[in-house]
Amino acid sequence: MPTSFGIPGDGRCLFRSVVHGACLRAGNPSPNEASERELADELRSKVADEFIKRRADTEWFVEGNFDTYVKQMRLPHTWGGEPELLMSCHVLQVPITVYMWDKKTNRLQIIAEYGGAEYGKENPVRVVYHGYGHYDALHTSSFGALHPKMYT
Repeated sequence: MPTSFGIPGDGRCLFRSVVHGACLRAGNPSPNEASERELADELRSKVADEFIKRRADTEWFVEGNFDTYVKQMRLPHTWGGEPELLMSCHVLQVPITVYMWDKKTNRLQIIAEYGGAEYGKENPVRVVYHGYGHYDALHTSSFGALHPKMYT
């Protein structure tokens, strides 16, 4: 049964959730708060670098001026979203799956998948999007094969 692991809403929640999930995926224990923050800030910096590296492919889907966007994304309290999830999967070279609670069924539903074509779909880093810009890490011991798009 998957469980959501609460991540502080400090502007780093997307990056914290991803590094938290990457630690678990690698078989490491959950990072402590200070380590998680440090790893999140490192990932943020690498994501900004990845935007620059892939500028020709990414410039069209960021809002406003590309250079300003990347400069803002380097700041520790700037929220990340879909573009940062995509760049995170490239930086970490792992697939990332984003879930959201379906209030009608009270189940987790996959809303986005990143990096599956490049890095495979097995054992992705899993995060939960709660809306309003907040992400949490998703802990799981196993996901059932019967419901590939929804989980209880």
